[in-house]
Amino acid sequence: MTTQILPLPETETPPAPDRGLGALTTDKGNLPLDSVGVHASITGLAAGVEVVQGFRNPFEVPLEATYIFPLPDRAAVTALRMEAADRVIEGTLKERGQARQDYDTAIAAGQRAAIAEEDRPDVFTMRVGNILPGERVTIRLTLNQPLPYESGSGATFRFPLVVAPRYIPGAPLDDERAGSGAADDTDAVPDASRISPPVLLPGFPNPVHLSITADIDPAGLPLTGIRSALHVVAEEGGERTTVRLQPGERLNRDFILRLDYAQQESAALSLIPDESGEEGTFTLTVLPSGETRPQPRDVVLILDRSGSMQGWKMVAARRAAARIVDTLRTEDRFAVLSFDSVIERPRDLTGLAPGTDRNRFRAVEHLAALNARGGTEMLAPLDEGCTLLADSTRDRVLVLITDGQIGNEDQILAHLEPRLRGVRVHTVGIDRAVNAGFLNRLAAIGQGRCELVESEDRLDEAMEHIHHRIGAPLATGLALHPDGLEIVPDSVAPSRLGALFPGVPLVIAGRFRGKPSGSLSVQGATADGTPWAQTTSGTVTNAPAAASIWARAHLRDLEDRYIVGGSDDLERRIVDISLRFGVLCRFTAFVAVDSRVVAEGSAPHQVVQPVETPDGWAAPRVAHAAFSPIESAPAAAMPLSLIH
Repeated sequence: MTTQILPLPETETPPAPDRGLGALTTDKGNLPLDSVGVHASITGLAAGVEVVQGFRNPFEVPLEATYIFPLPDRAAVTALRMEAADRVIEGTLKERGQARQDYDTAIAAGQRAAIAEEDRPDVFTMRVGNILPGERVTIRLTLNQPLPYESGSGATFRFPLVVAPRYIPGAPLDDERAGSGAADDTDAVPDASRISPPVLLPGFPNPVHLSITADIDPAGLPLTGIRSALHVVAEEGGERTTVRLQPGERLNRDFILRLDYAQQESAALSLIPDESGEEGTFTLTVLPSGETRPQPRDVVLILDRSGSMQGWKMVAARRAAARIVDTLRTEDRFAVLSFDSVIERPRDLTGLAPGTDRNRFRAVEHLAALNARGGTEMLAPLDEGCTLLADSTRDRVLVLITDGQIGNEDQILAHLEPRLRGVRVHTVGIDRAVNAGFLNRLAAIGQGRCELVESEDRLDEAMEHIHHRIGAPLATGLALHPDGLEIVPDSVAPSRLGALFPGVPLVIAGRFRGKPSGSLSVQGATADGTPWAQTTSGTVTNAPAAASIWARAHLRDLEDRYIVGGSDDLERRIVDISLRFGVLCRFTAFVAVDSRVVAEGSAPHQVVQPVETPDGWAAPRVAHAAFSPIESAPAAAMPLSLIH
């Protein structure tokens, strides 16, 4: 079949063919994705979420739709359901290779089928095949996610709505493409074509109906307020507070609710037995308080000034970096590295410079002159930062300020992991569609924290948090010591407990065997070597989502370990845990296959669903979003994914 492709009337540049297809309108109607619904049930510091994606076939032949979409990076995907006509098909979690084979076999046989795969912690691919002409297929995903909590600012429910274009470094590969996205695979990002949806052209009518509701039950916590960061919402009272998104919004930025909870208990240990009674999940939360004595520090500040940081993001990044520089003392040593395709430093400041007034002024002067440009070559400045932080006798801190919009996350994490021993890494993500998955992973490997900033209004609050974190921690060298509670070996997540900072909660989850009783002690040492400990007795709790939330966090630790130096045994273990606890990971996939044959003959027509231009980004002028690190073309004439 041949479908006529019509450029939009206001498009100045003729669209490129092939993978730009999904960004155009056709004489057969609009694009396959027509609705996205999100319903969250927030209870205390956890949320159960149902995501509903509606696909409609506007063509005269069967359709296969591909949609590259985001989910919260800490959410556990636990179920998939496909609904079409009078059919309801529950998805099955299988090893990824087997799930793909089942899906491809079903499509070739003319059966309806759907498959959901994870490509990054917060980037997923949905394929729905053999949608009949005029037919609508609904996909329902079930998620469980924890809500991060911060003393003084409460809990945050963040739901991403668009996969922003990511910078793809490396040389193109000659092999068959891994996916159907807009970017070519490279030696640095061999799956780039799976994480790069095409981008809608400017002026395209709103193609997707978006609805979001959140039912909020504080579960005994003192809720004092609800704030929506980037969207206008309506609030309804009752036994539960319900928040609804105003109609007419586009899928172009994160949805963020902040729940203002008053100060919580300093520590709590929840024990949640499995139905079998043989094992269970524990969750320990420690919220430390106190003051720390300043210690001489070595601080390396790395600022992303690449093209995707243009506009308000560059302004916010400069302000954030300057605020950090202003907190330095004379006894501190520091370096500032700004990067795009090259690395630049403040004039006359080489290596680690003392934090004198003169040197801090030069650093702020350098920051004030920065504008967004070029590519996001992030590995080199991070590597140089690790080299500068070589003095193990001092407190060593690396701070990265960026939107995180890169595709080579695995390459960077694998390279840095062995170099970050003794270096704390804090990340500041600035964007309304931030790459939270990468920034959280990097901070976790560096035993630090990630702070996300979605607007300049949020910056002051965020920088107050960062100020405390780059200071001396309350305790380091943390370890768990159980008393009367048998912990399953190598089940604790995060596997690296990091450091304790005032007002910053430490949440630890794991598995236990036997009777749900006993206590846990977190032990470490203060900066002057004084022992520090806090012991908490367990309380049996009914929290059905705890096991899947733990499994997601544990799988993330194991996957990062696999990236650094994987083995077949580790891959097998990841798959076994994923299947046992029913939680999607990068080595498994949910697949749903309808037993009824509905389409016979040729293969279905394939369309890759394009996505919105992220809010605050420059709109593309062409549809074809092929991704390569070209730096010389004028930014206004480049595809959106090249403006990096």
